[in-house]
Order: sequence, then C-alpha cells, then structure tokens
Amino acid sequence: MFQRIRDHFQSLSTLKQLCTGAENHARAQGHSAPGAEHFLLAALDLPDGSARRAFERLGQDPGAVPAAIEQQYRDALQGLGLENALPAAAPATAEPPRLYRAQPSGEALMQALARSRKAQAGPLRGAHIVALVADMPQGVAARTLKALGLDAARLATAARAEALAAGSGALERS
Repeated sequence: MFQRIRDHFQSLSTLKQLCTGAENHARAQGHSAPGAEHFLLAALDLPDGSARRAFERLGQDPGAVPAAIEQQYRDALQGLGLENALPAAAPATAEPPRLYRAQPSGEALMQALARSRKAQAGPLRGAHIVALVADMPQGVAARTLKALGLDAARLATAARAEALAAGSGALERS
C-alpha cells in the first residue's frame, strides 16, 4: 500500500515536470500551447531516462528528435508556400494559466495517458509517454517518427519494454 502511495506521488511529480517541460518547449517554438511533439520532447528531458532509452533500444539517437520536429514545421510551412516563417518564441508569462491548455494532439495524448494509467502499476515514466506518442496515427509527432525512419509500432513496443524494465528496477539509472 505504501508503495502505491509512493508511486502515485512520484507520478504526480513526473506529470508536473512533463507538463511544465512541454509548455516550455512549446513556447520556445512559438506556440501558446503544447502539442504531442512537445510532450515527446519533455519526456526525453525527464530525469528517469526511460524515454531516451526507448529510442536507444532501436539504435536511434534521441538527440535527433528536436531537429526532426523543427523540420516537420518547416515542411508544413513550405507546403503552404511560406518559407522560413517559423514563429518566434512566445514570451514567458508571469503567471501560468489556471486551467491546463494544450493543442488538440496534446489533449489527446493526456487523455490517452489518463486512460492507460488506470491499468498500469508503478510510477509514470517518460517511456510511457513515448509509447503513447508512437501510437498516435497522425500529427507532427507521428510525422517526426517517420522522418527519423522509426517504425512507430516497434518504438511503442520498445518504450513499453523500457517502462516495464525501469519499473522493476532492472534498468534504473541515477
């Protein structure tokens, strides 16, 4: 019972880091609200390291993800006839909004996370986010994975394996 309580509090802390990180990535890219791609970047930043290891299980460099996301934005703008028109970074607000706001893909990701956590034991890990992003069929995050040459189903499997391994303590790293 105490372990479940500890896991819950750790998950809350991870969720706070995840949301704050996603918001920071979104603002740095000129967006007012985070999308699934920003949550992916935030998951890669989490201290548990499981998101990064999920990519590494497939021989991929997680450090390539930010540039691949930027390229997806550039490609989309070029498709609209706009070149090099990425928005400037949004200014940081002094007070965060009272209700959490995300882009539709970010909202879909958070809803999938809430559904998936009901059936999962252990604390929330970055690899859980990677698995959910990999399951998304469309959007910037899905196109990013394709651009990196990743099979989304294989990444989801690797991420779930990493989350299980990290949860058992077998691959815990400090």
